[in-house]
Amino acid sequence: MIEILKTYEDGTRQINSIEQGCWVVMTDPSATELLEISEACHIDIDHLRAPLDEEERSRIEVEDEYTLILVDIPTMEERNNKDRYVTIPLGIIVAKDVLVTVCLEETKVLKSFMDGRVRDFFTFKKTRFILQILYKNATVFLQYLRIIDRKSEEVERKLHISTQNSELIELLELEKSLVYFTTSLRANEVVLEKMLKIENIKQYPEDTELLEDVIVENKQAIEMANIYSGILSGTMDAFASVISNNQNIVMKFLTTVTMVMAIPTMVASFYGMNVKGIPGGESPYGFFIVIGVTFILTFLAAYIFRKKGLF
Repeated sequence: MIEILKTYEDGTRQINSIEQGCWVVMTDPSATELLEISEACHIDIDHLRAPLDEEERSRIEVEDEYTLILVDIPTMEERNNKDRYVTIPLGIIVAKDVLVTVCLEETKVLKSFMDGRVRDFFTFKKTRFILQILYKNATVFLQYLRIIDRKSEEVERKLHISTQNSELIELLELEKSLVYFTTSLRANEVVLEKMLKIENIKQYPEDTELLEDVIVENKQAIEMANIYSGILSGTMDAFASVISNNQNIVMKFLTTVTMVMAIPTMVASFYGMNVKGIPGGESPYGFFIVIGVTFILTFLAAYIFRKKGLF
């Protein structure tokens, strides 16, 4: 899908054709759409395809007529009826007259610009627009990190009473998300530093404050991801030990009950033998004597196990 937007005096509107100072938004484009934009904007089609590869690394490539900036952005997907947080590439191509963005799916990072919810946003101010995208990207990372932190706390509360592995598996998925986020944020930081040194992208004094905000937000996201990852890793180790200990307690209890119940079973087996001379076999009170002795032995064994902390 291709959408073309341009900022006018009365706001940002969608237009039908590519004009100078416009923004071309490509969301999961088809081969025909890629070829169309490639020819219209004089961009190598391989560079347009690059953001459509989920494994593509963040980088900057400078060509004669345009510059490709590839960064990772956070997104949410559903697996097994549960939300999972991953990163996907976003391509920003700065051409002479237009700015092109390419992504596999519709994302929160660009949606706010398309809906006109970003202040001081102009499609023709390409450098500022790029910094605004990177700033929005860092804030979305922070939002998802806070959500991951809240979800991990919910799982921790369940783990206090759980002996199953499902909660640990959910924590593992959250930890994987944090690893993805940390790796992507570090790569984005490198891209940001390189971008500022590229002469093809002009720097303006009025963008200095925004640039500082982008750097601060990105670093804060990296620090939060590292902190949450460390906490989550320690929590997983602790609760893995707790679950293992809970299972050991259950098994110990069941083993002790089995040993105690083996006493009346063993006595009944002995007296169930069809042989002569069994003690109490001739007594009219033999049955009650055997039952009484069995109960005494059983309670004595249970008392001993109780004293040893096995019950």
